[in-house]
Amino acid sequence: MSQQPQRALIVIDVQNEYVSGNLPIEFPDIRLSLANIGKAMDAAKEAGIPIIVVQQLAPVGSPVFAQGSHGWELHEVVSSRSWDHQFAKKLPSAFVGTDLADWLSEHQINTLTVIGYMTHNCCDSTIKHAFHAGLAVEFLADAAGSLPYINKAGSASAEEIHRTFSVAMQAKFAAVMSTAEWMILLCNNTVAERDNLFQSNQRARAARLAK
Repeated sequence: MSQQPQRALIVIDVQNEYVSGNLPIEFPDIRLSLANIGKAMDAAKEAGIPIIVVQQLAPVGSPVFAQGSHGWELHEVVSSRSWDHQFAKKLPSAFVGTDLADWLSEHQINTLTVIGYMTHNCCDSTIKHAFHAGLAVEFLADAAGSLPYINKAGSASAEEIHRTFSVAMQAKFAAVMSTAEWMILLCNNTVAERDNLFQSNQRARAARLAK
């Protein structure tokens, strides 16, 4: 029997840097993800689910997230709403160097719902940290986003990164869904299902053989 969900919504790094700054999110469309972040926060508020807001912090003079800069500030979709707990972080995982683990334990949270930026960096790091800590994890893929990379290892578009990380999360670490699907779960007070590595791989192999 699935454990009754005691959720908290964590809103990761929804800051101007990702919207109008030096690290613009490219997929999904930033307007879509911001709208869904707002919807998720409103739904959590209505359902009595505590909301945690996290803000990336870098030293003054840094090219991104410099403390006190416009890019460091929370985007208005978050700043215009209320929350229950807030803290700054310096590393990708929201658990490292913060009081998040203690706060979740104190509030008897067993399910962490993750939204924000970026899918492949701070969201992914936080999701894996939560999973290893024994929490059930949900990831709202349309309330998050990625940007493209080119480096020595190669190149990847924002869409490729976001989709690949979402698929990998669902196969092990988190139940991946849309904001609309999550809101239905809240109405029914039910638990989302994540997949497993073996079944995910078996489907891929079967699909390849069927071609």
